[in-house]
Amino acid sequence: MKTKAVIDRFEGDKAVLLVGEEQDRLVVLRSFLPKIAKEGDWLQVDVEDDRVLSAVIDANETAAAKSRIADKLARLKRGEHRE
Repeated sequence: MKTKAVIDRFEGDKAVLLVGEEQDRLVVLRSFLPKIAKEGDWLQVDVEDDRVLSAVIDANETAAAKSRIADKLARLKRGEHRE
């Protein structure tokens, strides 16, 4: 099944992915991911039986997520989170 996933963190030679809309946790060997992948990167993954068959960095989704986070931080710094 092809779906989106985000790299939550690395733990040694393993990567913790949050997969799909439900953000199911999946731990895979780091070597199954693109070498340049880093925490916070979004991926297009093909998952079967809790195994990653392929993974490609989704540059557009990664950029969009970083932009959303930067916007939220800017609002917090301006105090827009207060009622």
